[in-house]
Amino acid sequence: MAFASASGYTNLPNGNFSSVIYSKKVQLAFRKKSICNDITNSDYFGEIASQGDTVKIIKEPEVSVSEYKRGTTIAAQDLADADFSLTVDKANYFAFKIDDIEEAHSHVNFMDLATNRAAFRLADQLDQEVLGYLSGYKQSALHAAADTVNNVVNGTKADSTAGSDELLASMKLKKSDFGNITTASAADHSIPVAARLPGATALPTAYASPVMLINRMGRLLDQNNVDKEGRWIVIDPVMLEVLMDEDSRFLNADFGEGSALRNGLVMNKWNGFRVYVSNNLPSVGTGPATSGTANQNTDFGAIVAGHDSAVATAEQINKTETYRDPDSFADICRGMHLYGRKILRPEAIVTAKYNLA
Repeated sequence: MAFASASGYTNLPNGNFSSVIYSKKVQLAFRKKSICNDITNSDYFGEIASQGDTVKIIKEPEVSVSEYKRGTTIAAQDLADADFSLTVDKANYFAFKIDDIEEAHSHVNFMDLATNRAAFRLADQLDQEVLGYLSGYKQSALHAAADTVNNVVNGTKADSTAGSDELLASMKLKKSDFGNITTASAADHSIPVAARLPGATALPTAYASPVMLINRMGRLLDQNNVDKEGRWIVIDPVMLEVLMDEDSRFLNADFGEGSALRNGLVMNKWNGFRVYVSNNLPSVGTGPATSGTANQNTDFGAIVAGHDSAVATAEQINKTETYRDPDSFADICRGMHLYGRKILRPEAIVTAKYNLA
């Protein structure tokens, strides 16, 4: 019985005449924003959707230009027909059972509720896996942020000089890439990040500011001739907080075309990037919010920037079906998502691992 009784009151002590009432409203769990489809392209989806598990992608041949002088014998170049492959090799599923008696007695449609939740979980897993892959990391468990260095090539590399994570070493920002940081630690450690104080003129010596970091990511894309139109960057809530601490313009609806940092989802056109905020980026150890030099390279997060053409996703199966359980009076609902993802242009992806200074 929920209602309290005075001391010594013994009438109807068990409260059996006070019935429990179940609300017809169900408390839904919060859902994270899925951004994978916004930052990848599906150009090859149609070619792989109906048959086979691999599509070969031919690279544009490089053509040499030579100086011509009168009387020069012209030698024709043999063109290379290099290719790489996108493989559909990732599959996830769900399956749950709704008992006939429970369904008949319930005033809540658990089939619809559970199916909706399952669809979100499949999309969320796709987001975590793809964002980890783009950042050079992989998951040690499903439904968790990537936390282990990726060393598995999907299909074949788009660029033979890329590492086993299919990314270019020159496009992975680390502490040693910021000459202003003079604190002692290994060169490949995570970048300590903090907001610059208002009015500061000298460069900080113990950290990089978030604007410095994102500007550097943009510069690397510029040096690789990556188109300005179609660029994106994915940051986590920790980086978003530091960005907002550094520059009050991030809170101003007139900045960045007046878009949506205020609703926490996306901001259009800041420094040439569409800015996405996600909880599905890689997190190693206790994550980027762990501050201090001693925690660099053990507790950090990763952010990633790129171009819409840099990575492709393709799916073959994305279906849900319901059937009767042959061994009980119940309906079974199950679903599967079979997909592949491929870094097409590693020169158009730049990553940075960081922790708070």
